[in-house]
Amino acid sequence: MLKVTSKTKQNLVLIISILAGFLVGAVIMLVWSYNPLQAYSSMFMSALGNMNGLGETIREATPLIFTAIGFAIASNAGFFNIGLPGQAQAGWLTSIWLVLANPNMPKFVLLPLAIVAGIITGAIVAGIAGWLRAQFGTNEVITTIMFNYIVLYSSQYLMQQIMPSRLRIDTDTTKTISANGSLKINWLSSMFGDSRINAGIFLAMIAVFLYWYLMKKTTIGFEIRSVGTNPFASRYAGMSTKKNIILSMLLSGGFAGLGGVVQGLGTYQNYFTQTTSLDIGWDGLSVALLGGGTAVGILLAALLFSILKIGGLGMQTIAGIPYEIVSIVIAAIIFFVAIQYVIGLLFKDKGSTPDIEKVSHITEGEQ
Repeated sequence: MLKVTSKTKQNLVLIISILAGFLVGAVIMLVWSYNPLQAYSSMFMSALGNMNGLGETIREATPLIFTAIGFAIASNAGFFNIGLPGQAQAGWLTSIWLVLANPNMPKFVLLPLAIVAGIITGAIVAGIAGWLRAQFGTNEVITTIMFNYIVLYSSQYLMQQIMPSRLRIDTDTTKTISANGSLKINWLSSMFGDSRINAGIFLAMIAVFLYWYLMKKTTIGFEIRSVGTNPFASRYAGMSTKKNIILSMLLSGGFAGLGGVVQGLGTYQNYFTQTTSLDIGWDGLSVALLGGGTAVGILLAALLFSILKIGGLGMQTIAGIPYEIVSIVIAAIIFFVAIQYVIGLLFKDKGSTPDIEKVSHITEGEQ
């Protein structure tokens, strides 16, 4: 039997999953008499073949990086935060409202203030679910799902009933924010063919580094990972399980909220009533799974998802192939990632010890 390291096995699983997803899409296209080679070539040409497409691809990937990091932090702590759409939406509405209410405030004050406000709002939404889990053992899957709907309909109410009419075009759409609160950079947009790429990409690069540094180089990251790996051993080692549960959810929601901020202040420049949960939340979850929860993996997975989504529009226009094929490819990729334990049976780790056992051995040694 072929022996490979755990890291190599994980990379192989991801590569196989991606190829299998594209293969599933190709088979479906062939069944319906479409040309998969033409479809995929038009997809990649639309997403990467010109500066405008490249700019839109980067722009599409930017909020996914934030929401994926949010999910990965919670996942490292052993929690399944699927409230990313609500947390992102809370950050989006908060940042836009703040900028609209203070259009003449200096940019060096207003923009950071709006970003921080969006982060805090997203953190609060996730933090409530974390507190309920820490204090009462409430299942975070249930509470975060509920908060998606609470935020969705609360945002509609706030937008339509509470927000001053001077900030809105109508009951469903706000006015465009002032340049003082915008993440748009004219020279950057011009460089990429007048696309909607914005300063959010620089924030995303900083976020990727901070996530890597937090999880790999800090005590906080070590404790979060330890609690996620073995809460009993962590408690024995003197780590506060409750504190780390709440902290991980606050960080998770903060990054998701930042994704919503970038979507609002960068891509759309306003807020409009949402009729369903934000796609960037669900896509961010998928990106985190595909990226294996690592900083580099999240970055690459976000770019892949963005290529599929932006290129899918070109595939529809150029090759005349339904955009729904893209959704099928994405779903297939995630499906194959989700069953990676089956693919993993083909390989055998070389002298690896499960993390839980490692933590247990450490605590036994301390005794």
